Amino acid sequence: MKFLHTMIRVGDLDRSIQFYCDVLGMKLLRRKDYPDGKFTLAFVGYGDESSNAAIELTQNWGTDAYDLGNGFGHVALGVENIYTACDRIKSLGGKVSREPGPMKHGTTEIAFVEDPDGYKIELIQLKP
Repeated sequence: MKFLHTMIRVGDLDRSIQFYCDVLGMKLLRRKDYPDGKFTLAFVGYGDESSNAAIELTQNWGTDAYDLGNGFGHVALGVENIYTACDRIKSLGGKVSREPGPMKHGTTEIAFVEDPDGYKIELIQLKP
């Protein structure tokens, strides 16, 4: 088996693509409208889907917002320098909801940011 993608529903697809690509540095891998189903899918990620997992952004036409619920936790991204990453995200208008620092009861450095729809993304400092 192979991990392919995680799907999240978004209220404004262009705004979400801008966040994931411009703020988090991903690339738009593909995008397709499904007029009969009244939805659009866009896949973003850090590399080709043949060897990398992606995030599937789903916009259901006519739906501007979703209740995020309490079952979904977060998407996690490894970063080379968590402090620089958070500074960059803030400078591009992104929201850092938990500043970088050691996790509670541990030493791994983490931070949390939120995408435009409020989904949480954990940043984890990669070990050298």
